[in-house]
Amino acid sequence: MLHTHQPDPQLDYELVCIEHMVPEDHLLRIIARHIDFSFITEKVRPYYSETHGRPSIDPVMLFKMLFIGYLYGIRSERQLEQEINMNIAYRWFLGLGLSKKAPDHTTISWNRRYRFKGTTVFQDIFDEIVRLAIRHRMVGGRVLITDSTHLKANANKRKYTVQVVERTPQEYLHELEQAIEEDRRQQGKKPLKDREEVIETREIKVSTTDPDSGYMVRDGKPEGFFYLDHRTVDHKFNIITDVYITPGNVPDSVPYMDRLKHQIEKFGFAHTLEAVALDAGYLTSYICKELHQMKVFAVIGGRAFTPVKGLLKKWRFKYDPERNVYICPAKHELKYATTNREGYREYKSDPNTCKDCSLLAQCTRSRNKQKVVTRHVWEDSKEWVRFNRLSRSGKYLYRLRYQTIERSFADAKELHGLRYCRLRGRANVQEQALLTATVQNIKKIALHLAKKAS
Repeated sequence: MLHTHQPDPQLDYELVCIEHMVPEDHLLRIIARHIDFSFITEKVRPYYSETHGRPSIDPVMLFKMLFIGYLYGIRSERQLEQEINMNIAYRWFLGLGLSKKAPDHTTISWNRRYRFKGTTVFQDIFDEIVRLAIRHRMVGGRVLITDSTHLKANANKRKYTVQVVERTPQEYLHELEQAIEEDRRQQGKKPLKDREEVIETREIKVSTTDPDSGYMVRDGKPEGFFYLDHRTVDHKFNIITDVYITPGNVPDSVPYMDRLKHQIEKFGFAHTLEAVALDAGYLTSYICKELHQMKVFAVIGGRAFTPVKGLLKKWRFKYDPERNVYICPAKHELKYATTNREGYREYKSDPNTCKDCSLLAQCTRSRNKQKVVTRHVWEDSKEWVRFNRLSRSGKYLYRLRYQTIERSFADAKELHGLRYCRLRGRANVQEQALLTATVQNIKKIALHLAKKAS
C-alpha cells in the first residue's frame, strides 16, 4: 500500500537530548572520555589580558575546533564553522548544544595570525600531549625512528627568481678541523696552514609566492617548491615525539642531531635511549661519530656508490688498522700519505709496483700509475654503523621503519590533510605539522586507553 510521509508540525519545537544523539563509540566521545584538555588554559594564559577587553572565546573550545579540523581533514576554517553548525557530534564535543552557533571562522584566523603568532603555544600543546603518552607508558624512549617527507608548498613552481647566496658552513666544521689537526699530529705531519677565507656561493631558486619554501630536486621525488617535515616517532606505540619543518632544499642530515638532543633533554630520554633507525639520507660521518660517542645503537640505511665502470670497488681494498695501510687485491700496500682539509686520509700505492701489476687496468686510470684510497678521520664510526645495519638486530630495527614512521606519514597525508601546505611561510607550516601530529597522538592515546579500559 502506498504511503507518503507528511512533515511533523511539531518538528521545529521537538525536545531532544544531544547527549543521546552521539554514539558511545564515536571517536570524539572516546577522546573526551580519556583526555583532559584543561591544561590548554594555563598554556595560553600569558597571551590574554586578565582585566581588559571583552570576554574571549574559551581557549579550550578554540583549540578543540582546530583539533576537529585536523582530525577530519577539514582544510578550510570557513568550512570548519559550517561543519560544526551541522554536525551534532562536533557540537557535543565543543559543549555548544543545538541552539548556539559555532564561533565565527574569523575568530580562529585572528587568534592564529595575531594572538599566537611568534609564540610557542602550538609546540607547548604538542609537548604536553607527548608527556601524557609518557605518563601512560605509551612512549618507551628506547628506540626512536626518524625520517622526512615533502609537503607541497602553496607556491607556483614557475614563479621564482634566481638568487646567489653564500654557502652556509656546517656547524661541526670547527670540530672537524680539530679532528684533522689531531690526526695529522698523530701521523707526524705538520699542521695545515690557515685556510684562506673564500666566500663560496651558489645559485638557488627563490619562490616569489612563498620565499621560505625551498626548490627541491631529488631522485624519485617531484620537482618544485616544497617543505620537509622531519618527524621522529617512538617505536612502542608509534607516538610522534618531534616535528620540525625546513625548506625543501635542506638535506635530511642537517637538523637531525640538534633535534635528537632536543628530545633527549626535553623528555628525559638520556637514560632510556638505546637505538635509532634512520634512512640513508642521514648517513654522514658526523652523525655516525656523534651516535657512536653517545653509545646509541645506530642503524642507518646504506648508499649504493657506483664506481667508475670497469674499476675495482673500494671494499676490495682491506684496511689494516694496526699498520695503518690498505691492502689491494694484489696484496700490495697503500701507505698513508696525508690528511687533507676535507678530513680524509690519503693512502697511495707505489707507482713502480703498480705499473707491472696485472690488475692495473681494473685498479686505476691515473697517468702516474698510482692508486689513491681515502678514509675519513671518523670512518671507524661509519663502519660501526654499517656493521650494526648488517646485524640481525639492525635488520629488524630497519624494518620497523615501514610499520612506524612511514605509516605515520601516510596517515598524516591521507587522513589529516598534510599532503599540501594550507598557508605560506615556515612558521605557518610548522603550526600545521604540529597540529597534525598532535591530533594523531590524541587519537592514538584515546583509542589505546579505551581498549585498555574495556
